[in-house]
Amino acid sequence: MAKAIREVYGDSIKKYGATNENIVVLDADVSGSTKSAVFGKEYPDRFYNCGISEYAMMGMAAGMAKSGKIPFVNTFAVFLTTIGSLAARTFMSYSGLNIKMMGAYGGLSDAYDGATHHALEDIAMMRTLPGVDVMVASDAQITDWMIQNAIELDQPMYIRLSRDAAPDCHPEGAVFERGKGMVVREGSDVTIIACGLMVSTAMLAAEKLAAKGISARVVDMYYIKPIDAELIEKCAKETGAFVTAEEHSIIGGLGGAVAEVMAKAGCTVPTEMIGMQDCHGESGAYAEILKKYGLDVDAVAAAAEKAVSRK
Repeated sequence: MAKAIREVYGDSIKKYGATNENIVVLDADVSGSTKSAVFGKEYPDRFYNCGISEYAMMGMAAGMAKSGKIPFVNTFAVFLTTIGSLAARTFMSYSGLNIKMMGAYGGLSDAYDGATHHALEDIAMMRTLPGVDVMVASDAQITDWMIQNAIELDQPMYIRLSRDAAPDCHPEGAVFERGKGMVVREGSDVTIIACGLMVSTAMLAAEKLAAKGISARVVDMYYIKPIDAELIEKCAKETGAFVTAEEHSIIGGLGGAVAEVMAKAGCTVPTEMIGMQDCHGESGAYAEILKKYGLDVDAVAAAAEKAVSRK
C-alpha cells in the first residue's frame, strides 16, 4: 500500500538526522501534521516548535544556517510561502543561506480545510526567487532522495510535499539528479509532463489513452527549478504534443515553466495545461475536488487527446 508523502518525510528526516548532527528542524506548531514531530521525538535538542509565527521561524532558521546548521523549516505550504515569503527572499535568495523550506499539504491535499489552506501559488512564488531550487515530491522514493539531496547540497531550497499517499512512480533504484526530470513511461504520440501526485494520475491517464491507440509518454518533472530544458525540447521533437499536469495554478507553475522553455527554444507543439484555471479551491473530499476542477485521470486523458488532435 502506498505511503503518505508526509509520513515518508518524517521517517526520512529522522533517518538522516542520526548521521548528521547539523540537521535542525523547525515547525510552526503543526508538527503532528507535517510529521516533523517524528524527528522531534528522536532528537528533542535539535527540534524547535516556533508556534504560529512563520516569519519569526524563518528568521530563526537564518541564524541557524549562518552558524553552519542545516535548518528544515516546516508548516503548511500556503503559509510558509506567503507569510514566510519576505524572509525567504531576504535570507534564502538575497543572502544565500542554506535553508530548506518544506511546504506540507501542497496543492489541494488539505482538502477539507478549504481555499484558505490550499497551496496553489507556492511554486510560482518560490521559483521567481533568484538562487532558490524548487522541487515537488511525487512518491516515497523521490521524497527520500529530496531530503538526502537537501542535506548534501549547500543550496536554499523549497520542497513541496503532499498530505496524501502516492503510488510508486519510479523504478526501484532510480537515479535522480538536480535540475533533471525523468521519463517514467515511454510514448510517441504525446508527452504528459507532470509533477507531484499528478504524476501517478498521468500514468493512469496514459493507460486509458493506450486503450484508444494513443501512445503517451509521461515525464515526472520533479525538479521545477532549475528545470530540465534538454528533456522538454527532446520530448517536443519526439512526440509533437504536450500536456502539463499540476496541482497548482496554471499561471506561473509547471505549465508556465515548460512554456518558457518551449518559447525560448522555438518549439511550437500543441500544448494543453491541466491545473487550477485562475481560481481558488473549496472545502470537500480530496478526490471530489480534484475531479470538479479538472485534475483527475479523465481530464488529463481528454487533454492529451485534444493535444494530439491539434498536431
